Amino acid sequence: MSLTLKSGCAVCSKQESLVLCEACKVTTYCGSDHQVADRTSHKRVCVAIKKAQKALDDEERSLRSLPADSWTPENPFENAVGRFWGLHETRPYMLSRFALVDAILKVKTRYAVQTALDHVTDILRLCRSDNMGVRDLAPSLFLRLGKYQECYDFVKWWATTGRRSNYDWGNPALPHLDLRDEDVCEAVTLYTDSYLDLSHSVSVMLLKIRLLSDLKSLQNSTVMHEVAPQVPPEVLDNIRGQMVSAVVSRNKKIMHSEDQGPLIRRLESQITRLYQAIKKDNVYFWPALLRPGNNLKACPDEYGQGSKEHMQLILQYSYDSWVETPGAIALIKTYVAKDNGR
Repeated sequence: MSLTLKSGCAVCSKQESLVLCEACKVTTYCGSDHQVADRTSHKRVCVAIKKAQKALDDEERSLRSLPADSWTPENPFENAVGRFWGLHETRPYMLSRFALVDAILKVKTRYAVQTALDHVTDILRLCRSDNMGVRDLAPSLFLRLGKYQECYDFVKWWATTGRRSNYDWGNPALPHLDLRDEDVCEAVTLYTDSYLDLSHSVSVMLLKIRLLSDLKSLQNSTVMHEVAPQVPPEVLDNIRGQMVSAVVSRNKKIMHSEDQGPLIRRLESQITRLYQAIKKDNVYFWPALLRPGNNLKACPDEYGQGSKEHMQLILQYSYDSWVETPGAIALIKTYVAKDNGR
Protein backbone atom coordinates (compact mmCIF):
# COMPACT_ATOMS: atom_id res chain seq x y z
CA MET A 1 0.00 0.00 0.00
CA SER A 2 1.27 3.46 -0.90
CA LEU A 3 0.67 5.82 2.01
CA THR A 4 0.18 9.54 1.50
CA LEU A 5 2.28 11.04 4.32
CA LYS A 6 4.60 13.54 2.66
CA SER A 7 8.38 13.38 2.88
CA GLY A 8 11.26 15.39 1.47
CA CYS A 9 11.02 19.06 0.52
CA ALA A 10 7.86 20.68 1.89
CA VAL A 11 7.29 22.35 -1.48
CA CYS A 12 8.34 19.87 -4.17
CA SER A 13 8.90 16.59 -2.22
CA LYS A 14 12.46 16.27 -3.53
CA GLN A 15 14.37 13.79 -1.38
CA GLU A 16 17.99 14.81 -1.96
CA SER A 17 20.19 17.57 -0.50
CA LEU A 18 17.61 18.67 2.04
CA VAL A 19 18.09 21.47 4.56
CA LEU A 20 16.24 21.69 7.84
CA CYS A 21 14.33 24.77 8.96
CA GLU A 22 16.57 26.12 11.72
CA ALA A 23 13.63 27.42 13.73
CA CYS A 24 11.22 24.47 13.97
CA LYS A 25 13.73 21.73 13.06
CA VAL A 26 11.03 19.45 11.61
CA THR A 27 10.43 20.91 8.12
CA THR A 28 12.82 20.22 5.26
CA TYR A 29 13.48 22.02 1.97
CA CYS A 30 15.55 21.27 -1.10
CA GLY A 31 17.03 24.76 -0.97
CA SER A 32 16.61 28.37 0.12
CA ASP A 33 14.32 29.22 -2.82
CA HIS A 34 11.61 26.81 -1.69
CA GLN A 35 12.11 27.74 1.95
CA VAL A 36 11.44 31.39 1.07
CA ALA A 37 8.47 30.40 -1.11
CA ASP A 38 6.94 28.44 1.78
CA ARG A 39 7.61 31.04 4.45
CA THR A 40 4.10 32.51 4.59
CA SER A 41 2.29 29.18 4.97
CA HIS A 42 4.94 27.73 7.29
CA LYS A 43 5.38 30.70 9.62
CA ARG A 44 2.47 30.03 11.96
CA VAL A 45 3.34 26.42 12.82
CA CYS A 46 7.04 27.25 12.85
CA VAL A 47 6.60 29.98 15.45
CA ALA A 48 4.38 27.71 17.57
CA ILE A 49 6.95 24.91 17.53
CA LYS A 50 9.81 27.27 18.34
CA LYS A 51 7.83 28.71 21.26
CA ALA A 52 6.95 25.23 22.58
CA GLN A 53 10.58 24.11 22.27
CA LYS A 54 11.78 27.13 24.26
CA ALA A 55 9.23 26.42 26.99
CA LEU A 56 10.44 22.82 27.16
CA ASP A 57 14.09 23.87 27.27
CA ASP A 58 13.32 26.23 30.16
CA GLU A 59 11.54 23.48 32.09
CA GLU A 60 14.39 21.04 31.48
CA ARG A 61 16.99 23.50 32.76
CA SER A 62 14.89 24.14 35.83
CA LEU A 63 14.45 20.45 36.53
CA ARG A 64 18.13 19.63 36.04
CA SER A 65 19.15 22.35 38.48
CA LEU A 66 16.58 21.39 41.10
CA PRO A 67 18.23 20.53 44.44
CA ALA A 68 17.54 17.09 45.83
CA ASP A 69 15.15 16.67 48.75
CA SER A 70 13.42 13.84 50.55
CA TRP A 71 11.00 13.35 47.65
CA THR A 72 12.93 14.27 44.52
CA PRO A 73 16.43 12.93 43.73
CA GLU A 74 19.14 15.04 42.18
CA ASN A 75 18.88 15.17 38.37
CA PRO A 76 15.66 13.15 37.83
CA PHE A 77 16.69 12.51 34.21
CA GLU A 78 19.31 10.13 35.56
CA ASN A 79 17.88 9.06 38.90
CA ALA A 80 14.10 8.95 38.43
CA VAL A 81 13.67 7.41 34.98
CA GLY A 82 10.29 5.69 34.80
CA ARG A 83 8.89 7.63 37.77
CA PHE A 84 8.26 11.04 36.21
CA TRP A 85 4.87 12.59 36.98
CA GLY A 86 4.82 10.76 40.27
CA LEU A 87 7.34 13.42 41.29
CA HIS A 88 5.37 16.68 41.23
CA GLU A 89 8.39 18.73 40.18
CA THR A 90 8.56 16.81 36.88
CA ARG A 91 5.01 17.59 35.79
CA PRO A 92 5.61 21.02 34.20
CA TYR A 93 8.37 19.44 32.10
CA MET A 94 6.14 16.56 31.00
CA LEU A 95 3.27 18.88 30.09
CA SER A 96 5.63 21.12 28.13
CA ARG A 97 7.03 18.17 26.23
CA PHE A 98 3.58 16.94 25.24
CA ALA A 99 2.69 20.49 24.18
CA LEU A 100 5.71 20.39 21.87
CA VAL A 101 4.47 17.11 20.38
CA ASP A 102 1.10 18.72 19.71
CA ALA A 103 2.77 21.66 17.96
CA ILE A 104 5.04 19.43 15.87
CA LEU A 105 2.11 17.35 14.62
CA LYS A 106 0.64 20.40 12.92
CA VAL A 107 3.34 19.74 10.31
CA LYS A 108 2.08 16.90 8.10
CA THR A 109 5.40 15.36 7.06
CA ARG A 110 7.20 12.12 7.78
CA TYR A 111 10.08 13.93 9.47
CA ALA A 112 7.69 15.73 11.83
CA VAL A 113 5.76 12.57 12.69
CA GLN A 114 8.99 10.68 13.42
CA THR A 115 10.17 13.52 15.65
CA ALA A 116 6.85 13.49 17.51
CA LEU A 117 7.05 9.71 17.95
CA ASP A 118 10.59 10.02 19.34
CA HIS A 119 9.26 12.44 21.96
CA VAL A 120 6.30 10.19 22.80
CA THR A 121 8.45 7.08 23.26
CA ASP A 122 10.83 9.01 25.51
CA ILE A 123 7.91 10.39 27.53
CA LEU A 124 6.89 6.77 28.13
CA ARG A 125 10.46 5.89 29.11
CA LEU A 126 10.44 8.67 31.68
CA CYS A 127 6.93 7.88 32.93
CA ARG A 128 6.12 4.19 32.60
CA SER A 129 2.62 4.51 34.05
CA ASP A 130 1.76 7.12 31.40
CA ASN A 131 -0.35 9.42 33.53
CA MET A 132 -0.82 11.79 30.57
CA GLY A 133 -2.21 9.11 28.26
CA VAL A 134 0.31 9.52 25.44
CA ARG A 135 -0.07 5.79 24.74
CA ASP A 136 -3.32 6.74 22.99
CA LEU A 137 -1.38 8.84 20.47
CA ALA A 138 1.56 6.51 19.77
CA PRO A 139 -0.19 3.82 17.64
CA SER A 140 -1.39 6.28 15.01
CA LEU A 141 2.14 7.70 14.72
CA PHE A 142 3.56 4.22 14.17
CA LEU A 143 0.96 3.62 11.46
CA ARG A 144 1.60 6.94 9.74
CA LEU A 145 5.26 5.96 9.47
CA GLY A 146 4.46 2.50 8.11
CA LYS A 147 5.80 0.82 11.27
CA TYR A 148 3.11 -1.83 11.49
CA GLN A 149 5.02 -4.37 13.58
CA GLU A 150 6.07 -1.76 16.13
CA CYS A 151 2.48 -0.52 16.32
CA TYR A 152 1.07 -3.97 17.00
CA ASP A 153 3.75 -4.90 19.54
CA PHE A 154 3.01 -1.63 21.35
CA VAL A 155 -0.77 -2.04 21.61
CA LYS A 156 -0.53 -5.72 22.51
CA TRP A 157 1.81 -4.94 25.42
CA TRP A 158 -0.74 -2.51 26.82
CA ALA A 159 -3.55 -5.04 26.26
CA THR A 160 -1.65 -7.77 28.12
CA THR A 161 1.11 -6.76 30.56
CA GLY A 162 -0.28 -3.23 30.77
CA ARG A 163 -3.58 -4.58 32.14
CA ARG A 164 -2.03 -6.64 34.92
CA SER A 165 -3.18 -5.38 38.30
CA ASN A 166 0.05 -6.53 39.96
CA TYR A 167 2.44 -4.86 37.52
CA ASP A 168 4.76 -2.56 39.47
CA TRP A 169 4.99 0.60 37.35
CA GLY A 170 7.63 2.04 39.65
CA ASN A 171 10.07 -0.86 39.24
CA PRO A 172 12.48 -0.01 36.39
CA ALA A 173 13.85 -3.57 36.41
CA LEU A 174 10.59 -5.01 35.07
CA PRO A 175 10.17 -5.46 31.29
CA HIS A 176 8.41 -2.49 29.72
CA LEU A 177 7.04 -2.33 26.16
CA ASP A 178 9.21 -5.35 25.42
CA LEU A 179 7.03 -7.36 23.01
CA ARG A 180 8.58 -8.00 19.60
CA ASP A 181 7.34 -9.64 16.40
CA GLU A 182 3.85 -10.47 17.63
CA ASP A 183 1.48 -11.94 15.02
CA VAL A 184 -0.23 -8.99 13.33
CA CYS A 185 -2.78 -11.33 11.74
CA GLU A 186 -3.87 -13.00 14.99
CA ALA A 187 -7.36 -12.87 16.53
CA VAL A 188 -8.65 -9.53 17.79
CA THR A 189 -10.27 -10.66 21.05
CA LEU A 190 -8.00 -8.40 23.12
CA TYR A 191 -9.32 -5.37 21.22
CA THR A 192 -13.03 -6.22 21.10
CA ASP A 193 -13.82 -7.09 24.71
CA SER A 194 -15.55 -4.85 27.25
CA TYR A 195 -12.18 -3.50 28.43
CA LEU A 196 -11.06 -2.30 25.02
CA ASP A 197 -8.94 0.81 24.70
CA LEU A 198 -10.69 2.93 22.06
CA SER A 199 -7.51 4.39 20.60
CA HIS A 200 -5.78 1.03 20.40
CA SER A 201 -8.77 -0.80 18.93
CA VAL A 202 -9.15 1.91 16.29
CA SER A 203 -5.46 1.59 15.42
CA VAL A 204 -5.58 -2.21 15.26
CA MET A 205 -8.54 -1.96 12.89
CA LEU A 206 -6.69 0.45 10.63
CA LEU A 207 -3.64 -1.82 10.74
CA LYS A 208 -5.81 -4.76 9.67
CA ILE A 209 -7.25 -2.66 6.83
CA ARG A 210 -3.74 -1.90 5.60
CA LEU A 211 -2.76 -5.56 5.84
CA LEU A 212 -5.90 -6.50 3.91
CA SER A 213 -4.92 -4.10 1.15
CA ASP A 214 -1.46 -5.69 1.00
CA LEU A 215 -2.88 -9.20 0.75
CA LYS A 216 -5.29 -8.23 -2.00
CA SER A 217 -2.35 -6.76 -3.92
CA LEU A 218 -0.48 -10.05 -3.53
CA GLN A 219 -3.51 -11.99 -4.68
CA ASN A 220 -3.81 -9.80 -7.76
CA SER A 221 -0.13 -10.31 -8.55
CA THR A 222 -0.64 -14.08 -8.43
CA VAL A 223 -3.48 -13.78 -10.92
CA MET A 224 -1.27 -11.56 -13.09
CA HIS A 225 1.41 -14.25 -13.19
CA GLU A 226 -1.15 -16.83 -14.24
CA VAL A 227 -2.21 -14.56 -17.10
CA ALA A 228 1.37 -13.66 -18.06
CA PRO A 229 3.52 -16.65 -17.02
CA GLN A 230 6.46 -15.37 -19.05
CA VAL A 231 7.33 -12.94 -16.26
CA PRO A 232 10.44 -14.41 -14.56
CA PRO A 233 9.74 -15.56 -10.97
CA GLU A 234 12.55 -13.41 -9.55
CA VAL A 235 11.07 -10.33 -11.23
CA LEU A 236 7.61 -11.16 -9.90
CA ASP A 237 8.99 -11.71 -6.39
CA ASN A 238 10.67 -8.31 -6.50
CA ILE A 239 7.44 -6.66 -7.66
CA ARG A 240 5.44 -8.42 -4.94
CA GLY A 241 7.93 -7.36 -2.27
CA GLN A 242 7.72 -3.72 -3.33
CA MET A 243 3.93 -3.55 -3.29
CA VAL A 244 3.45 -4.56 0.35
CA SER A 245 4.55 -3.34 3.77
CA ALA A 246 7.68 -4.62 5.48
CA VAL A 247 5.73 -6.69 7.99
CA VAL A 248 4.16 -8.64 5.10
CA SER A 249 7.25 -8.86 2.89
CA ARG A 250 9.22 -10.40 5.78
CA ASN A 251 6.59 -13.12 6.27
CA LYS A 252 7.78 -15.97 4.03
CA LYS A 253 4.61 -18.00 4.56
CA ILE A 254 2.48 -15.18 3.20
CA MET A 255 4.85 -14.21 0.41
CA HIS A 256 5.21 -17.82 -0.83
CA SER A 257 1.50 -18.60 -0.67
CA GLU A 258 -0.30 -18.84 -4.00
CA ASP A 259 -3.70 -18.26 -2.42
CA GLN A 260 -4.22 -15.37 -0.01
CA GLY A 261 -7.97 -16.04 0.07
CA PRO A 262 -8.22 -17.68 3.52
CA LEU A 263 -6.16 -14.96 5.20
CA ILE A 264 -8.06 -12.24 3.34
CA ARG A 265 -11.35 -13.64 4.63
CA ARG A 266 -9.95 -13.89 8.17
CA LEU A 267 -8.86 -10.25 8.12
CA GLU A 268 -12.20 -9.14 6.71
CA SER A 269 -13.95 -10.93 9.58
CA GLN A 270 -11.61 -9.34 12.13
CA ILE A 271 -12.19 -5.88 10.68
CA THR A 272 -15.95 -6.37 10.93
CA ARG A 273 -15.64 -7.47 14.57
CA LEU A 274 -13.49 -4.46 15.39
CA TYR A 275 -15.91 -2.09 13.67
CA GLN A 276 -18.82 -3.45 15.71
CA ALA A 277 -16.88 -3.41 19.00
CA ILE A 278 -15.76 0.18 18.47
CA LYS A 279 -19.30 1.24 17.56
CA LYS A 280 -20.59 -0.40 20.75
CA ASP A 281 -17.92 1.26 22.87
CA ASN A 282 -18.42 4.75 21.41
CA VAL A 283 -21.40 5.43 19.12
CA TYR A 284 -19.98 8.82 18.14
CA PHE A 285 -16.71 7.65 16.63
CA TRP A 286 -17.56 6.29 13.18
CA PRO A 287 -19.98 9.08 12.21
CA ALA A 288 -17.39 11.63 13.34
CA LEU A 289 -14.64 9.96 11.31
CA LEU A 290 -16.76 10.45 8.19
CA ARG A 291 -17.75 14.01 9.09
CA PRO A 292 -15.24 15.32 11.63
CA GLY A 293 -16.19 19.01 11.50
CA ASN A 294 -15.41 20.89 14.69
CA ASN A 295 -14.54 17.68 16.55
CA LEU A 296 -10.98 18.10 15.29
CA LYS A 297 -10.75 21.47 17.06
CA ALA A 298 -12.49 20.57 20.31
CA CYS A 299 -10.51 20.75 23.56
CA PRO A 300 -12.06 18.19 25.92
CA ASP A 301 -10.75 18.53 29.47
CA GLU A 302 -12.34 15.38 30.82
CA TYR A 303 -14.10 12.41 29.34
CA GLY A 304 -15.75 9.14 30.23
CA GLN A 305 -15.76 5.92 28.27
CA GLY A 306 -18.29 6.14 25.46
CA SER A 307 -18.59 9.92 25.66
CA LYS A 308 -18.49 12.45 22.84
CA GLU A 309 -15.44 14.03 24.49
CA HIS A 310 -13.56 10.73 24.38
CA MET A 311 -14.40 10.41 20.69
CA GLN A 312 -13.06 13.90 20.04
CA LEU A 313 -9.73 13.16 21.68
CA ILE A 314 -9.18 9.85 19.89
CA LEU A 315 -10.39 11.27 16.58
CA GLN A 316 -7.81 14.06 16.84
CA TYR A 317 -5.09 11.51 17.60
CA SER A 318 -6.00 9.13 14.77
CA TYR A 319 -7.64 11.14 11.98
CA ASP A 320 -4.48 11.80 9.96
CA SER A 321 -3.63 8.09 9.94
CA TRP A 322 -7.02 7.34 8.39
CA VAL A 323 -6.80 10.11 5.82
CA GLU A 324 -3.34 8.91 4.81
CA THR A 325 -4.61 5.36 4.19
CA PRO A 326 -6.10 5.03 0.68
CA GLY A 327 -9.57 3.47 0.77
CA ALA A 328 -9.86 3.29 4.57
CA ILE A 329 -12.52 5.95 5.07
CA ALA A 330 -14.41 4.68 2.02
CA LEU A 331 -14.58 1.27 3.71
CA ILE A 332 -16.03 2.83 6.85
CA LYS A 333 -18.65 4.55 4.69
CA THR A 334 -19.83 1.15 3.48
CA TYR A 335 -20.14 -0.12 7.06
CA VAL A 336 -22.06 2.97 8.19
CA ALA A 337 -24.31 2.77 5.13
CA LYS A 338 -25.18 -0.83 6.01
CA ASP A 339 -25.95 0.24 9.58
CA ASN A 340 -28.32 2.86 8.18
CA GLY A 341 -30.00 0.39 5.84
CA ARG A 342 -28.60 1.89 2.65
